[in-house]
Amino acid sequence: MKTSPLNSLLLLAIWPTTVVVQAFASSSSHKTLLSPPKSFLQKHHHQQLNQLHTTTSTTTSLNLFGSSTATKSVASAVTNLIPRGGAASAIAEKVSSLASTPNGSFNLALGVLAACTAVLKISNKANADKDDEKVVKDPKVKSLQMRFLMVFWLLRMADWLQGPYFYQVYASKTFGAATGNAMTWVSRLFLTGFASTALFGPLVGRLCDTYGRKAGTLVFSLLYSLGAMSTKSNVLGVLLAGRVMGGIGTSLLFSAPEAWLVGDAARNGLEGSLGETFGLAYAGDSIVAILAGQMAGLAAGTRGPSGPFELSV
Repeated sequence: MKTSPLNSLLLLAIWPTTVVVQAFASSSSHKTLLSPPKSFLQKHHHQQLNQLHTTTSTTTSLNLFGSSTATKSVASAVTNLIPRGGAASAIAEKVSSLASTPNGSFNLALGVLAACTAVLKISNKANADKDDEKVVKDPKVKSLQMRFLMVFWLLRMADWLQGPYFYQVYASKTFGAATGNAMTWVSRLFLTGFASTALFGPLVGRLCDTYGRKAGTLVFSLLYSLGAMSTKSNVLGVLLAGRVMGGIGTSLLFSAPEAWLVGDAARNGLEGSLGETFGLAYAGDSIVAILAGQMAGLAAGTRGPSGPFELSV
């Protein structure tokens, strides 16, 4: 049966979710299988090992797709989309190896979803270009968007890099015996950052109005860098000071850059471009968050839990 391009795209979009869910379920079931009660091991040790050895190669790919009829239909349809022979076989083997682990399944699903999104975006843009006359963007608008978006995405990436590892970096610290329970101080460090955001937020807004939003953005970069570097220390006072600076920086991050854009657009008579610019900013922010998560994982793997903070500087 022939599959239309739209149906194929929909199947590819549905498949990653099935892969990820079933990969984790399969991982859990494997752990259960490999850790039975002791008495069971004594009675059936050799039988289970032989059965596992003979069936693993034939069931791995099926487990990733699940056992339900609907899920198998999706898996079959997706498999039929891949041509056989040559480079296609190598690609299929690579996909199979990626889908054999939860982490690989996640990356594979992310890649497929990103590809589907790109195809839909390109298709919509092509259809829009056919229906509408091509509108030339004002060079002033383009210049404003380039200047703002590059800075905005870099600032947001610094924030996204740090977010997933706040708890891990503070939990890895060894405080002195006089400080009491270390986990208690981890929660207090979190509270310090949130409290500083709440306390200094109104003041930071007024200072930005007085001294300029550009200055506020530069101060954010300085404070966030100092806060990130403080995670290298084991001194509690330094960590607390870093959290205060990080909290103030958070207030600046969610106020100064956007206010800077609005003020700059108003001075140049480009208020009409703000909707498009903010749309591009936060659409791109989603992509920045995904990239930052992958980069933070690599940095943490090579430099420890403080690696993402070093990278954000």
